[in-house]
Amino acid sequence: MNAINPNKLHHSKWTAARPRHKERHFIVTTLLRDEEENVVEVILEAVHSRRETTLPWRSLKDDETWLMGWR
Repeated sequence: MNAINPNKLHHSKWTAARPRHKERHFIVTTLLRDEEENVVEVILEAVHSRRETTLPWRSLKDDETWLMGWR
């Protein structure tokens, strides 16, 4: 399991362990916060296609789905 500080996710790079639509490399472009300024979700942008995906930041902890950095 990846150890992550949610406040330092902005502009971080991620690799999909199982790429879909030939999208393997992603970058966090936006942090979505709640009323208390806690990070709730992130917006990942595929480097190749520029397609955006919104997901809970805690899903990045699953190392069977996401790998830190670009590989």
